[in-house]
Amino acid sequence: MRRRNWTIEEQASFLKKTGELLERGYPLSDAIHSMTYQMKKARRQEVLSFLADLKEGVPFYQILGRMGFHKTLIGYVYYAGHHGSLATAFQDGSSMMLKRNEDLERLKKIALYPLFLVAMTMVLFVFVERFLLPGYSSLYRTMDITPNFFMKLIYFAGDLFPFLILFLFLGSAFLAGFYLLIFRRFSPVRKRAFMASLPVINGFIRLITTHYFATQLGYLLSGGLPILAALKMFSEHRQDSLDSQLGKEISSALIKGETLADIVGGYPFFAGDLPVIIRHGEENGKLHQELTFFGQHCLKLLEEKTEGLIRKIQPILYMVIGILVISMYLAILLPMFHMLDGI
Repeated sequence: MRRRNWTIEEQASFLKKTGELLERGYPLSDAIHSMTYQMKKARRQEVLSFLADLKEGVPFYQILGRMGFHKTLIGYVYYAGHHGSLATAFQDGSSMMLKRNEDLERLKKIALYPLFLVAMTMVLFVFVERFLLPGYSSLYRTMDITPNFFMKLIYFAGDLFPFLILFLFLGSAFLAGFYLLIFRRFSPVRKRAFMASLPVINGFIRLITTHYFATQLGYLLSGGLPILAALKMFSEHRQDSLDSQLGKEISSALIKGETLADIVGGYPFFAGDLPVIIRHGEENGKLHQELTFFGQHCLKLLEEKTEGLIRKIQPILYMVIGILVISMYLAILLPMFHMLDGI
């Protein structure tokens, strides 16, 4: 039978409950085994089969990779294995992923209904512009009634509609070609830098990347590792090519004598305040605490930014729909009122 993929909710819930059991003193294998009693039969058999690999010494993060877990959650588990705070990292990672997934689902739900209305409005628009309005226009011309502003607006929009469809098609083809022929060949760092340069999403990319980097580096430093050793953990994280490349590049620059703050400041996908936070942490000797706190601050800003985007999407979509619908009605009704006034 084909194995059913784990949803984000299932992945986060699994790690969160495992972290709670670890916090109560359970060994990792016992915590996972206890979790299986709360699962359905098929999922229980899958976890038990991987549990045997864990007892044989396979790292837990590799097991999660085989199970198809999200790479961000795998990263939390990977770094937790080095800094030792398994329970905290599991719960922090699962909470972050649950919140991010909830925000994405809210965006989908909020956009779905307005997009449905837009689609229905487009169908109504085509019907009015192609079939209904020409008949009324012919009637108004015979009665020497000048087309009003809304009739002209509908005809103008109708003339632009084929060009809009062509533009969307060519734009989609260009994006697909750019992704297949160019973007996929970029290095992980260059990919992230390019995404951080795009309008609308650039702020989200910076906050997500900064939150993850600052949180993981803060965890590793809090476990007693020096910066170079912590960055070596990044470079050895094969499941995340961005982490691996960042670890190698930052380590190399540090060895050459550059400061961590200056190195990080050279990457466009990190928040602009991160170098300041690093300098402050190095000065007061609490770099790991500063990074962890700033990572949580970035997560809070990300939530606020998502809320702001949600509040902007609905009014704009409803306004566009309202203008189209009102224009179609007025294009037909205003000349009819004019006719009635002349009777």
